[in-house]
Amino acid sequence: MEYYRAPLQDQMFALRTFKYQERVASLEKYQDYDIETMQALLESSADVLTKETMPLNKIGDKEGVKWDPETYEVTTATGFKEAYQTLVDNGMMSITGPLEYGGGGAPETFGSLISEIATATNKSFTMCSGLTRGLIEALVAHATEEQKQEYLPKLITGEWSGTMCLTEPQCGTDLGLITTKAEPQEDGSYKLTGTKIWITYGEHDMTSNIIHLVLARLPDAPEGIKGISTFVVPKFIDGERNQVYCSGLEHKMGIHASPTCVIELEGATGYLFGEPNKGMRSMFTMMNVARLHVGFEGIALSEISYQTALAFAKDRKQSRALDSSKSDPNAPADNILVHADVRRMLLNIKATNEGMRALATFVSIEHDVSVYHPDEKVREEAEDMVALLTPIVKAFFSERGFLNISEAMQVCGGAGYTADWNIEQYLRDERIAMIYEGTNHIQGLDLVGRKLPMHGGRLMQNFANRVTTLIRENKEDENMAPFIGPLKNASKVLTGVTMELAGQAMEDREVAGAVATNYLRLFGLVAIGFALTHQARYALDNPSPQSSTKLKTVKWYMDVILPEMDSLVKVIAASKSNMFEFDVEEF
Repeated sequence: MEYYRAPLQDQMFALRTFKYQERVASLEKYQDYDIETMQALLESSADVLTKETMPLNKIGDKEGVKWDPETYEVTTATGFKEAYQTLVDNGMMSITGPLEYGGGGAPETFGSLISEIATATNKSFTMCSGLTRGLIEALVAHATEEQKQEYLPKLITGEWSGTMCLTEPQCGTDLGLITTKAEPQEDGSYKLTGTKIWITYGEHDMTSNIIHLVLARLPDAPEGIKGISTFVVPKFIDGERNQVYCSGLEHKMGIHASPTCVIELEGATGYLFGEPNKGMRSMFTMMNVARLHVGFEGIALSEISYQTALAFAKDRKQSRALDSSKSDPNAPADNILVHADVRRMLLNIKATNEGMRALATFVSIEHDVSVYHPDEKVREEAEDMVALLTPIVKAFFSERGFLNISEAMQVCGGAGYTADWNIEQYLRDERIAMIYEGTNHIQGLDLVGRKLPMHGGRLMQNFANRVTTLIRENKEDENMAPFIGPLKNASKVLTGVTMELAGQAMEDREVAGAVATNYLRLFGLVAIGFALTHQARYALDNPSPQSSTKLKTVKWYMDVILPEMDSLVKVIAASKSNMFEFDVEEF
């Protein structure tokens, strides 16, 4: 059973909280996308997705995908190809693409919100278009005009799709170990030879062409990541099959309907993309987009799991309320929502879902501002926010989403463990999010090792300034006291831990590796507290039944979830402890 209604009301609440109309719709680039237009687009898109892709979710999980060893082609699950074409035909694939290349020109903020809905309705299906969006971003940022004209129009409409070919059998996180070779040809093209693994939608039947973004080495390339170049490798060139094939599929825990391919490059024709030996630049453009959307996957599957568990809890009757005044005397038992622990689990999921959605909306708005605001200083500050919070969105959201799905399963008891209620599929589908597009520990290292010291600590200082401003503007309002007090304390603790960590890491580099994951969790709790405090302010200024519920939700977060940081602080203070005193044989 699938229970899902797109969380449009909460999405609109988040847009209004963070002043979408004033900050994004006021930009010349996005004047056609005012907040009323955004609402209409979200409603219509949600309607299409729930009708077209959600019915295919369980079908895809059961059927999976099929690989033909004779033709090396992959066939997607029943209905996928037709549903994809429906979305192409009604323009959903192109709405966020640049206007100058045939797109609708919608802001990234819209793309982020619709990404949540699309993933909730069918994650495996949505992964195809998600990677294509990342490739579009990379092409816009780094391709020649000729390459843009060649690839962007059909990628934007969805006629073609894109992949990101990084990983090889001997290298995953350490891309400096890549061995795929690119030999220059007289006509300016290159012949690529090598094997890429774990390539999402590396081969499928939903589009007429697949454009691979491939990392490879030129003959004279320096060693390590400084010798990596990026190449565009189409499946078809002028209608002729290129020498790039799928040699097999991975058999996975989840996302069964998403083909995870082994890709063989057997002298495949490719075209240099960006500068020689500077491939990491274009890769990270695509990767950063992907990392944000992996975080949104956590919200999406946590939300649909919450709605499923809530529907179950409202219907399931077991035992009596401990407080007899809450019992239904006309029923043999009460629904399980009267039990405190069921409420605890559901409220934990609800509060973190809404907090993650609020922070995701904040980051998405900052992204649009960072690209198109006319004031360079404003763009810089917004870019700082996006860079700092991207690893948190990816890692914290994916981990918390998984934990929330597990909690939703617990609410449903034995029923949640069965395929009938779908939560077990959501759990399997979400687990990969903590691994791909850079493992969550890598996100922690990125936060601690790159983002904190970047520009002399400017990113962290800009975030701290935002928090301080929010506290200062609301400290005299007694109605905000339940939110400002905990946020102020949390911010102070985060600042102290950050300064202590910076000092320790300068003396011992292993400290960063030991504490990065828990530091990111700590930062994530505070960042969500910051976003929810903004929502409390908006709720007080705009009274409504929704605002009343929002204030209760934020209070629950501040009272029950934010204090998780206390144990994290203690673990971070322990640093390496004695972890390196263990010999290998002692593990």
